Amino acid sequence: MATTELPPPETAQERVVEFPDNRLLIDLCGEFDRNLAEIETQLGVQILRRGNQLAVFGEEAATAETVDVLTALYERLEAGRSVDHADVDRELRMGGSEAETGTRDGDQLEMFKGGAIEIKTRKKLVEPRTDAQKAYVLSLFNNELAFGIGPAGTGKTYLAVAVGVSMFIEGHVDRIILARPAVEAGEKLGYLPGDMKDKVDPYMQPLYDALNDFLPAKQVAKLIEEKRIEIAPLAFMRGRTLSNAFVVLDEAQNATSMQMKMFLTRLGEGSRMVITGDRTQIDLPRGVQSGLRDAERLLRNIPSISFNYFTSKDVVRHPLVAAIIEAYEADDPTQ
Repeated sequence: MATTELPPPETAQERVVEFPDNRLLIDLCGEFDRNLAEIETQLGVQILRRGNQLAVFGEEAATAETVDVLTALYERLEAGRSVDHADVDRELRMGGSEAETGTRDGDQLEMFKGGAIEIKTRKKLVEPRTDAQKAYVLSLFNNELAFGIGPAGTGKTYLAVAVGVSMFIEGHVDRIILARPAVEAGEKLGYLPGDMKDKVDPYMQPLYDALNDFLPAKQVAKLIEEKRIEIAPLAFMRGRTLSNAFVVLDEAQNATSMQMKMFLTRLGEGSRMVITGDRTQIDLPRGVQSGLRDAERLLRNIPSISFNYFTSKDVVRHPLVAAIIEAYEADDPTQ
């Protein structure tokens, strides 16, 4: 069944690609041909299905790119992997940019067919969906201290936690430590009942959500009980040396300069540290300098520290999120 019933324009160029396994072709097209519809919309082409062939109509460059995307997704299915909306989105964003590989402690990163990076966790395989995400993941493996800076929805924290879980599972680190400044986002939450954990957990919930995406809930609870996973406010890091751990500081734009210095100097032997933040969402009191800005200024020329930047083009949440971010950026004179 064709994804579009209207005939292609007479001026459109046609490219035909054949797929030997009709069952895999069905998976490639998606339910109600939704995968093909997404490709049509994003690349400005028309795709017609003829038996085990797909005919692509459009401008020469667009049809060539469409064929590359369709071929890559079909090869993914041939390798026994699934194709869902996220996979289509990733291929549309990164098609043809997966050839290079990275290193980790002298060894190649885990790669699957096509050279794409995969992060193995207990519950899923996580793959970067944009070039910026790919560069970020490579830097997390290759550097002991890495920064991820950019707007909400670009995967900064999600990918950092995924890499941390992967390195923990493989035995490269003994602990995962996730921290956030306990700063209210513009509103007063008032008195929270319960013990200290009950009071700070609302601030930490995004980190719990990420962990539960990668590890079974019972295992997360057990590892937290054994202190092999710690989720705590930034202030709880004072006076500690964090050795043989994968450490993530999330929402770092809300750390003061003194807090950032304190946190960065906790780095111990055998540890990796990731700092994530969004400079446009600073919730500190007026006049208080963000430690993230200071860290960028002071540390950017140190070779073993990487800075990775994201834009609205790297947003992998709902498409409206990217549009919202762009609208606010356009209205902000500091951007």
